[in-house]
Amino acid sequence: MFMLAKLNSMVLTGVDAVPVRVEIDVQGGLPTVEIVGLASTSVKEARERVRSAIKNTGFEFPNRRIVINLSPADMKKEGTHFDLPIALGILLASGQIETTLTDFCYMAGELSLYGDLQKIAGVLPMALELANFDHPIDFIIPSENAGEAALVEEVRTFTVSSLKEAVDFMTSSGELPMVEVKNMKQISQRSKIFDFADVRGQDIAKRALQIAAAGHHNVLLIGPPGSGKTMLARRIPGILPEMTRSEILETTRIYSVSNLLNEERPLIQDRPFRAPHKNASAVSIIGGGKDPRPGEISLAHNGVLFMDELPEFNREVLESLRQPLEDKTVTIARALATYTYPCNFSLVAAMNPCPCGYFGSDTECLCTPTQIQKYLNRISGPLLDRMDMHIEIPRVKYEELQDKAAGEDSSSMRERVNRAQEIQGIRFKDLDINFNAQMRPGEIRRYCQLDENSQQIFKKAFNTLKMSARAYDRILKVARSIADLENSDTITLNHLSEALRYRSLDRKYWNM
Repeated sequence: MFMLAKLNSMVLTGVDAVPVRVEIDVQGGLPTVEIVGLASTSVKEARERVRSAIKNTGFEFPNRRIVINLSPADMKKEGTHFDLPIALGILLASGQIETTLTDFCYMAGELSLYGDLQKIAGVLPMALELANFDHPIDFIIPSENAGEAALVEEVRTFTVSSLKEAVDFMTSSGELPMVEVKNMKQISQRSKIFDFADVRGQDIAKRALQIAAAGHHNVLLIGPPGSGKTMLARRIPGILPEMTRSEILETTRIYSVSNLLNEERPLIQDRPFRAPHKNASAVSIIGGGKDPRPGEISLAHNGVLFMDELPEFNREVLESLRQPLEDKTVTIARALATYTYPCNFSLVAAMNPCPCGYFGSDTECLCTPTQIQKYLNRISGPLLDRMDMHIEIPRVKYEELQDKAAGEDSSSMRERVNRAQEIQGIRFKDLDINFNAQMRPGEIRRYCQLDENSQQIFKKAFNTLKMSARAYDRILKVARSIADLENSDTITLNHLSEALRYRSLDRKYWNM
């Protein structure tokens, strides 16, 4: 006896999930399997995986015409997680099994040819979407994805290791283990944090990076080889506040969609630090591809994106950063779908001052002025404008390396950053922003007012260095963060002067 079977699954759109109805019709006619409903290649390949899995599980694959519809039919379907509902639907429609499951059961899983369930991407976004439903939901997933589902207490999640186990559960002849809901501290622990106490010297750079962390500012580190630019950058996440629950879920769902979670790391609790290679493509940095996935800027969401040797990156990559740095989201447009990924990150970039790396240091520079200018021009003015702070990193002196006294540690710096961000939280409590770097023109005029003397100094610097309006705004934002670190309600001349000092390229190189 043949009939129509209907099961529920989900489809990922960016970092969100949307319910999908999987309909299977087994009917007379020439043996064939057709999958309709804007299915991608990865979905259509389910035909062969499901065929082998059904046979190797001890069931018969119907020698009939099978039509599989993924509804809504006007939404692009991608991924291998439709294997499980398709296989169970074929067994139901062909009359080989009967089910006692309600219509409030959703399932997702990739099948091997032997009928085992494989880990899939995007379980956390799926579970979070199901948690928004008005009625209790059962969710069947592969065992390897249990860690992600354990975060969502509103959904009853069951784990499956094989198609046979799923069949037994559907027919009430077997039971599946239900995922135990855990709080975030039970699931994961913070990884080792690099400490600023390990950095010898570079007190000015440490101060500047503390300001950047306090206001969520973008930073460009400029210095000769071996001056400690990478060492400093890797320690920035250690002075950022611990992630909130919402930030943890936001970041973890991106890693879930990218299939970068595992049993040892089912949760992203530490602020991400991503350091792509200078030869990385625009797709790997921004996101997209044939089957769109989040790029490095999204994997750095709520954390730090570090780009070492910034001028060596492809020009297309550098220019593609401009819009995400402003909007904090990136949209990938395709003919049949549009994907939006969050990318609220702090950009920390590093570069040498010239091709040989020693311009302005006590080591002889072998570059001509033309070579230096050509090297610097690889970073466009619009991108440079989006860097709030330009910090010069000098060569470390021998005496500083021999100094046995420990420098200030990251925990002390983090306490000051926390206090500054608490001030910003109160300031912006009625707005849709959280940090000084996110202030728009209206907030800048309101919270970054200068006295007459400071205005005159700023006017002179603005005209002398031929700054843009964007650079003007960013200097005021940095000055506001400096004032917050000192618990000052107003921006003083000292705060403004220090902010102006963190524009090295405006002041020195760009006008050479």
